[in-house]
Amino acid sequence: MEKTKVAIVGMGNVGTGVARLLLDHGDRTARHAGRTLWLEEVVVRDVNRPRNADLPAGVLSNDLSRITKNPDIKVVAQLIGGLEPARSIMLELLRSGKDVVTANKALLAEHGGELFDAARELGRSIAFEASVAGGIPIITNISQCLSANQILSLVGILNGTSNFIVTQMEEQGADFGQAVREAQRLGYAEADPSMDVDGTDAAQKLAILAHLAFGARVHWSDIPRQGIDTLDPSDLRFARELGYRIKLLASAQLIDKVLELHVAPTLVKIGQPLAEVRQAFNAISVVGDAVGPLFFHGLGAGQMPTASAVVADMIDTAVGRTRLTFKTLELWSKRAARVGIRAHRHLKGRFYFRFAVEDHPGVLAQITGVLGRHEVSIASMIQHERDETNEGAGVPLVIMSHVTTEGATAKAVEEIDRLGCVLRGSVRIRVQE
Repeated sequence: MEKTKVAIVGMGNVGTGVARLLLDHGDRTARHAGRTLWLEEVVVRDVNRPRNADLPAGVLSNDLSRITKNPDIKVVAQLIGGLEPARSIMLELLRSGKDVVTANKALLAEHGGELFDAARELGRSIAFEASVAGGIPIITNISQCLSANQILSLVGILNGTSNFIVTQMEEQGADFGQAVREAQRLGYAEADPSMDVDGTDAAQKLAILAHLAFGARVHWSDIPRQGIDTLDPSDLRFARELGYRIKLLASAQLIDKVLELHVAPTLVKIGQPLAEVRQAFNAISVVGDAVGPLFFHGLGAGQMPTASAVVADMIDTAVGRTRLTFKTLELWSKRAARVGIRAHRHLKGRFYFRFAVEDHPGVLAQITGVLGRHEVSIASMIQHERDETNEGAGVPLVIMSHVTTEGATAKAVEEIDRLGCVLRGSVRIRVQE
């Protein structure tokens, strides 16, 4: 059978999974590719580090030139995280005549324009299915399978670490710190989990999906985002009482030909598919104007789910499918954006509020008066009795609004927090319809 020589740069968790699939299941990849994907080189920073893959003798080195100077190597899986040296290495691989597969969503979100321009100028391609939602084939589905559609909305749980933490808080009664430590113990969270829990990771993935689905030109840092790092267990309990669960959602919706983007904890009605996504799973709800609603669900991270997407991209690249679609899609090209972005303050929706207030007459009237002045209409309300065991905590007042705007609710909460009857910062969370 025809042989295509491939290489891997970076052999951490995902790189190890890719090597195992190529070496242990070569017959499987050969059936799909019509050729053998022959692992010729693996380049790493530290060749002495223990690795959970049995590599053939002479394959492992720390010398990138063994790839760049070998014209027989056609496809390279570049699996280094972060921005540098990942960016420089990818450019060097492209310039040496290699087609590249990557799982690095931060690199694409930050430097996609430069890298894709370089690939086009050099007649090369970049495949990146594994950069968003791990083993879920969302990139291919949006860019190819749904190409007859105008995507109308794309809403998803794009960070498995955050979803695991929220699940632990809701189902096990853990506080945020305990849930993070459990995620770290199980390998879902890094030693520094800040990019997962503050919404950065989800925003970077949303920027990529918005570009593919809507032709948006938006830097991930310009997407309004709020993480789960300030999420209080009491809000999970109140949401449940109201018939909702809280999930960290990344949302892109085309409304009146203008795109609305945000990442934030969101109340989702129990029974809706997104509300039932547990543990470290990802899920994406997509609506196309022709196909209607679709739902993708699966492991969004981890060694083998991500390696699955990387090897699939390597197969597509080896047989030439990636080059055809890469040229046609003109990703991150200099074309003008196809849609405008709506200002965050104008985004409409329903909202959940929680206020900690003093327990005396007139408090409710003060708060509802402020909401009314900002045209925030109340749909329902919960007020429990004071917790006598927690002196000074105040009485929790939970309010659900009718449809209003981000700007109106933000201004209302800012004014309410200045009232003398409000004991500490209030909580405002979006509600998914």
